[in-house]
Amino acid sequence: MDTLINEKPAADLRDYLAEERTFLAWIRTGIALTGFGLVVAQFQLLADEPRVIEHASGTHPHGPSLWFGTALVTIGVAVNLFSACRYTRLVGELSRGQFVHRSVSKQGVFVALFLVLLGTAMTIYLVLGLGLRPDVLHAQSAICSPAS
Repeated sequence: MDTLINEKPAADLRDYLAEERTFLAWIRTGIALTGFGLVVAQFQLLADEPRVIEHASGTHPHGPSLWFGTALVTIGVAVNLFSACRYTRLVGELSRGQFVHRSVSKQGVFVALFLVLLGTAMTIYLVLGLGLRPDVLHAQSAICSPAS
């Protein structure tokens, strides 16, 4: 009836399914970041001039929306790449009977810190860069409104 403490139980189906759920959550996060980055870049969500003026002039400015959107797309792609590498490594360790010592997810911490920095930069830009005075806001609305 004595059991050895050093003996490790074999990985069962629950371990594999838990790793797969974690992997799919990371993939969902990467897709969301990529999609949001495309929305920010494509629709110029951070642009300080109306899209009507852009189409009328025929130019496509490369403002902060493009850079923030590109950063989000890049981070989304990196999240998907790192999650695939992590998933294959962990499933391989489970299959070989090597149980990983659970520790803080470096990938999760990196993504969280990067998003904090990117969010802070976007907030600063929106508050300082687009903090328009009421007279400027009125002048822009007068330019964009159709003549009566």
